[in-house]
Amino acid sequence: MSAAGHATSDADTGTFKGLRVTNTLSRAKEDFVPISDENVRMYVCGPTVYDFAHIGNARPVIVFDVLFRLLRHLYGTDHVTYARNITDVDDKINARALRDHPDLPLNEAIAKVTEKTTNQFHADIARLGCLEPTHEPRATAHIGGMVAMIEILIDKGNAYVAGGEVLFDTTSMTDYGCLSKRNLDEQKAGARIAVEAHKKNPGDFVLWKLSSDEEPGWESPWGRGRPGWHIECSVMSEHHLGKVFDIHGGGLDLIFPHHENEIAQSCCAHGTQKMSNYWMHNGFLQVEGRKMSKSEGNFFTIHELLDSENFGGRKWPGEVLRLAMLMTHYREPIDFSIKRLEEAERLLAKWPEPVATDAAPSEAFLEALNDDLNTVAAVQVLHQLAGEAAQSADKLAVYSASAAVLGVRPVTADMSALDIASIDARVAERLEQLKAKNWAEADRIRDSLAAEGIVLKDGKDAQTGERVTTWEVKR
Repeated sequence: MSAAGHATSDADTGTFKGLRVTNTLSRAKEDFVPISDENVRMYVCGPTVYDFAHIGNARPVIVFDVLFRLLRHLYGTDHVTYARNITDVDDKINARALRDHPDLPLNEAIAKVTEKTTNQFHADIARLGCLEPTHEPRATAHIGGMVAMIEILIDKGNAYVAGGEVLFDTTSMTDYGCLSKRNLDEQKAGARIAVEAHKKNPGDFVLWKLSSDEEPGWESPWGRGRPGWHIECSVMSEHHLGKVFDIHGGGLDLIFPHHENEIAQSCCAHGTQKMSNYWMHNGFLQVEGRKMSKSEGNFFTIHELLDSENFGGRKWPGEVLRLAMLMTHYREPIDFSIKRLEEAERLLAKWPEPVATDAAPSEAFLEALNDDLNTVAAVQVLHQLAGEAAQSADKLAVYSASAAVLGVRPVTADMSALDIASIDARVAERLEQLKAKNWAEADRIRDSLAAEGIVLKDGKDAQTGERVTTWEVKR
């Protein structure tokens, strides 16, 4: 509970629809009951747009995209609000702007960096099969709200001005550390955190800092400056989802200090016991068994995996990257490896193309996802459904509806990269060989095309009765 410690005004009026999630706040698996069935609300921390998103950044985007899809199925498409922010004000952005565009005024240089990296992020995650969130607020559009929240925190005695900064007083919140289970006594001077002279306590964190003439800044009661990282998400989530909402998600690395500090700011400013009722965090990512880092030479952006041959000597389709991520439970550490990608690719090659349908997903499939988003079990059920899909239109519809909730589908071939005229010519040549009863040559052409992912289907023209052959790409 915050120092102001009032209970939330939001009443629990939602209903339980089978979904259970592991709540980091309680360290237990709980029934998910939203504040309201009419507006289920979720916030997930998005990218800081100073560089292209790496494959580790892709994991929470994919995980919470699946949760977004599942919530929309359970509560209705129009009854789920998903906000994922863009952090476009940060010292890393400033440094990248100065490095990449030293001849431009800083504001213009920053705009170039953030526009380029944001556009690339959108392009990358679209190829990973992710839906657009309901809202995608940018930090720079909410500076006024940040200033207003900081003023409230100062007035309530939760923040103070010192050394050219506004800082949050962590001792002013009685249960600071409730999410990470850290004790303030562990953060004594000289222990884990270097204490600046102007701080009252070693764990106090920045809400606002002054900017020099060469740095971006906004006017405030404390001088021209810029916000700290944590205050941004408190303000943007409240703006789009309210003072208390249902689910807050992100990577395990954000529990402390980012999410802990969000809770402190929001609860103290709003006088609530909670910021979010459920906190969900995905596990860390390794590459081929090692922590991903540039010094290890195993640091890969999403863009590199999709469009270069730097990982395993080839490009990887977004559909394969997505499924490979979902083949490990979201709370477990994931070893992102060539072997796992190849395994995902083999699975997708066996699955039929989904069809548009109003059918319901398989009950076994939903039961798996409802169990704390168990995508491992869900993929296993989907594989079984894929094997049965050819038996009837109804089974294909159930498979398709299930695949849509998971957001996976067979690899979509890049038709622009195909030499269609050449394929048509080889298909025609095979027909000629069949007419001439040159079976071996006809089979050779068929097998050659199959090796390239081109599958042939023989039939008869309905009017002439002549043999015809169509082809499609299966990759």
